[in-house]
Amino acid sequence: MPKCVLVIDDEEDIRLIVQVALAELGGWQTLGAASGAEGLKLAQEQAIDAILLDISMPDMDGFELYDRVQNHPATQGIPVVVLTSKVLARDRDRFSTLAIAGVITKPFNPLTLAQQIAGLLGW
Repeated sequence: MPKCVLVIDDEEDIRLIVQVALAELGGWQTLGAASGAEGLKLAQEQAIDAILLDISMPDMDGFELYDRVQNHPATQGIPVVVLTSKVLARDRDRFSTLAIAGVITKPFNPLTLAQQIAGLLGW
């Protein structure tokens, strides 16, 4: 059965590009969520192998969502890769203290995105 990646990003165009790239080039199933709340609900209800998470979202930022994923029994073992355009020094420090599988910065190359994620997750 192919891996299933949950893509959580409030920017619809980015979310769709990522989903198509992972499905077509990685051969993975993808689910998309436009908000942290929607993403958390999907992660708790679906069989998810990894979460690709934007940090800057309006309703619940990626850090808060990451904390909720890590503290819920149904989702705490799911690896998280951050996909973000804003990597500030304080964010780098925070990433290093969390058990995030990796950080991919925007803009990214859709043709190599699946390879990057597979490398970060050991797939």
